[in-house]
Amino acid sequence: MKPHEHIAGFGTLDGELRVGGMPLSRLAARVGSTPFFAYDRAVLDRRVDELRSALPARVELSFAMKANPMPAVVQHLAGRLDRIDVASGLEMQTALDTTIRPGQVSFAGPGKTPAEIRQAVAAGILIEVESSTEFRRVLAAADQLGIEPDVAVRVNPDFAVKGSGMRMGGGPQQFGIDAEQVPGLLRDYATAGANVLGFHVFAGSQNLTAATIAEAQRHTVDLVSSLAEHLPTPVRYLNLGGGFGIPYVEKDQPLDLGAVAENLHELVDGPISQRMPEARPVIELGRYLVGECGVYVTRVLDRKVSRGTTFLIVDGGMHHQLAASGNFGQAIRRNYPVAVGNRVDRALAEAVTVVGCLCTPLDLLAKDVELPAADIDDLIVIFQAGAYGLTASPTAFLGHPAPPEVLV
Repeated sequence: MKPHEHIAGFGTLDGELRVGGMPLSRLAARVGSTPFFAYDRAVLDRRVDELRSALPARVELSFAMKANPMPAVVQHLAGRLDRIDVASGLEMQTALDTTIRPGQVSFAGPGKTPAEIRQAVAAGILIEVESSTEFRRVLAAADQLGIEPDVAVRVNPDFAVKGSGMRMGGGPQQFGIDAEQVPGLLRDYATAGANVLGFHVFAGSQNLTAATIAEAQRHTVDLVSSLAEHLPTPVRYLNLGGGFGIPYVEKDQPLDLGAVAENLHELVDGPISQRMPEARPVIELGRYLVGECGVYVTRVLDRKVSRGTTFLIVDGGMHHQLAASGNFGQAIRRNYPVAVGNRVDRALAEAVTVVGCLCTPLDLLAKDVELPAADIDDLIVIFQAGAYGLTASPTAFLGHPAPPEVLV
């Protein structure tokens, strides 16, 4: 996607980007300081509506909170979605503070502590076990509390997904239980005092190729159908994962949601209904839900020319938005979409490099990017900042204060 497409997604007013319908300079005054993260409620709602319209009605939508655990964002999505997935005790508490019922919260991730497992059992949260050790700890907590816990088995599939930003299934993984080990685990524990509802298979993230996602979903349904034979009860929970990607750089093409949805309709109407009629299919999304609703806004502190390169030095940086600096999963650094948020109606005028305020050359937000002429106090906007932004960044580095976050 081109930068102007990201601007159009938010709208403009009198030459300024609008976020939540508000001109950027006014929003900055409302927040009270820069830098800050802002999440646009209308952009977020459009994405949810698109998913609801495209996907089968039987498919439940789950928010992977790790993408953006800001409480206001989570609260808003709790009113729009069916489920929330958490990956820590703190995320669990944030989810329990929403209107989502505890039984609609799932707890995934390797290395759950015994204390977190006990909390989850006590709360009535669905625990996705990722090892036999975790299963034993769930059973021990359940025995101590006198509660029958709800459990799903996270499976490390025997296939890999090509084209994912991060591969999280296939081969040796810290995630899930190897598919070939699942029958033995179910034989040992499925009748030991837990209510085993089904399975979760998540093979990879940040995938922009619909055909690849569709293929992974078909393989997942086949795999779970074979594993279901080892459950003492019918499959009631079928988490197909997510992996839906969003475009970050100019060469990226948006995911064809229609093609993904068409495949899901075929799976739900066909093998899922035929082989697992009681199953609730779940699509678990993080980045795809919230990534494009967010912007990171930072103010120009200085403008300087060094040996032919024009630098815009801003009051933010990689300590808040590590991903945009290229130090969070990029093999080759590429610029995120960027704009001068209070000059979006101006023509492109110069190539500049936008750097942060940290004492490291890694603090690079945009390199040799064409922008309108910008000066001190102008507002630089980094798009695609709604997922894996603040909480995925080294906020303590050099002791700068944490930026505010607002949902507007």
